[in-house]
Amino acid sequence: MDTHTTTTAPPTAPPVASIAEHIVATPGTCGGKPRIAGTRIRVQDIYVWHELQGQSAEEILTHFPHLTLAGIYAALAYFWDHRDAIRKDIADDEAFVEAFKRDHPDKIVVVPPVTHGAPDTLPPR
Repeated sequence: MDTHTTTTAPPTAPPVASIAEHIVATPGTCGGKPRIAGTRIRVQDIYVWHELQGQSAEEILTHFPHLTLAGIYAALAYFWDHRDAIRKDIADDEAFVEAFKRDHPDKIVVVPPVTHGAPDTLPPR
């Protein structure tokens, strides 16, 4: 009687994507700031929409259907791993805007806010 037992190797799991596969920073694109790979959506944009404006990842996805939930959550994880640097980037951007407004008031154009659900002001065709 054969007492030798044959065992098979357990199936290998598919590779798991990491944050590094979803988040890139490329000099010359979005000022070199970290962004979701293949897009111009910066990590700081996702942070603002999610944490400061209270949008869920699913809501962000409805506004930007070319993103993935994995990319959105990777951006949030990246933010929390690098929050001081990204908050500094946001503060630097805000300071730049304020300085530009102060130094070039003649270049500022005020655009009325978009009101969703407001009646269309264009005449019908």
